Amino acid sequence: MSANAINLPILVGIDGSDAATEAVRWAAVDAAHHHAPLHIVHGISAPMDFGPAIAFNQFDYDAYRAAGTAAVTTAHAFATAAAAPVGDLDITTFVVEAPPIPVLLDRSKDARLLVVGTRGLGVFRRSLLGSVSTAVARHAHCPVAVIPEPENYTPDRLGGPVLVGVDGSPSATRAIEVAFDEAAHREIGVRAVFTWSEFNRYISRVDLQTEAEELLAESLAGYAEKYPDLEVQRVVVEDRSARRLLAESADTQLIVVGSHGRGGFAGMTLGSVSQAVLHATDCPLIIARP
Repeated sequence: MSANAINLPILVGIDGSDAATEAVRWAAVDAAHHHAPLHIVHGISAPMDFGPAIAFNQFDYDAYRAAGTAAVTTAHAFATAAAAPVGDLDITTFVVEAPPIPVLLDRSKDARLLVVGTRGLGVFRRSLLGSVSTAVARHAHCPVAVIPEPENYTPDRLGGPVLVGVDGSPSATRAIEVAFDEAAHREIGVRAVFTWSEFNRYISRVDLQTEAEELLAESLAGYAEKYPDLEVQRVVVEDRSARRLLAESADTQLIVVGSHGRGGFAGMTLGSVSQAVLHATDCPLIIARP
């Protein structure tokens, strides 16, 4: 990684919700582990309750800006406290006069990682994923971490490994890079999962298993030398990829997947496996976008 890449910030979007607060906590700890600056961003836009025929006057705007300023101030203090056990943290806050989704997508061009909560405030709170987390997971220019609400998981899983899905695709190669980097900075192990299926394959299960083990070995080649102190668990099994990743995630503190796999194509916004895991997991997830 270049010196410039090392200094790229970790970006976290907030809206004052519990999910955003947990995203700030996770992002602050991750930034401290990587010695990276943390940028906390709150985007101001008219609430969705305001239709085209309803006025949004200066008083309303001033109130939302004041709320945004209060939110980033609180988030700054929370991030400082969360990162303290790991190390010092350089934090900058932004209250931006624009809707959060385009703001975060634009700033992701110059970020190491973009972090969001699973849901925020407003009408989307009742859905599985909020509009912001869904949009940035599909369209960001850097890897995206989606952090579940605190009642849905045990933070850091008491030292569990980083789980990474591998399928031999370029997107999975990026996921492996991110997974090993995260594990090395956290001083924990990696669990690499490769699944296979006999669907439309006319060779024996023994041969399919052997082929999958060889592909996983090729995908991980060189990482043992680069990260000699990391324990690496290899899981090669006949199963559906998303189902196995979710099963293996029970004792892990982080899942890393590629944005699309062997069945995808370069312009695809999000593959079926990453999308399925994103919507079902109760564990922090990084989607390793190229």
